[in-house]
Amino acid sequence: MTVSRLPTVSTAVEVAEFLRQVARTSVIAAPRGRLLFALDATASRQPTWDRACQLQSEMFASAAALGGLALQLVWYRGYGEFQAEPWLTDSAELRQRMTGVQCRGGLTQIGRVLEHAVRETQRHRLNALVLVGDCLEEAVDPLCHQAGQLGLLGVPVFVFQEGSNSTAETGFREIARLTHGAYCAFDFGSARQLHDLLSAVAIYATGGSQALEAFGRRQCGLVRQLARQIREN
Repeated sequence: MTVSRLPTVSTAVEVAEFLRQVARTSVIAAPRGRLLFALDATASRQPTWDRACQLQSEMFASAAALGGLALQLVWYRGYGEFQAEPWLTDSAELRQRMTGVQCRGGLTQIGRVLEHAVRETQRHRLNALVLVGDCLEEAVDPLCHQAGQLGLLGVPVFVFQEGSNSTAETGFREIARLTHGAYCAFDFGSARQLHDLLSAVAIYATGGSQALEAFGRRQCGLVRQLARQIREN
């Protein structure tokens, strides 16, 4: 369900403290979590791009400081421009690469994101894929087929939609459903909203569904929705 009202959110200190608690538990004794993070860098996102990069960088800086999470940044823009950055664990390098991306006019390339995620997890397991965007300009059925492949491979997709484009919402919800992931709409009127949502995904990537459930019980609004969708899917 698209959320139009701002939720009560946690502070950055609370997020960092919970991540520290997760890092101390046996549930993340497994190898380092791997999270693929895909950004729509087309022109429609330019008005909020700088703030989005700042929030996204803050979240992964917190996770990187604790260990347990490797991130690959993927972005698309312009005329067929698609870039997959190296896998990173250093928050400073991540911030530099993320803030170096500028928006350009072009169509969405979500199909290429899903195709890339399939290839990556066939090489080495992905814990999750995050997709942040505001529109969807591709045929939905082929995207659903690719999402189904990711679902069979056990890779949930967390789709965060900026704005309220109804066509995008329909497709994004299907991608999340077919991968046993989750969908949330967010509003940049709250400077901490996206930060908390992405922190929840980082917790899931390093600690699994139990860690996300525990985090969700301490939150309300969108983070709780995210945990509930994972449980139901």
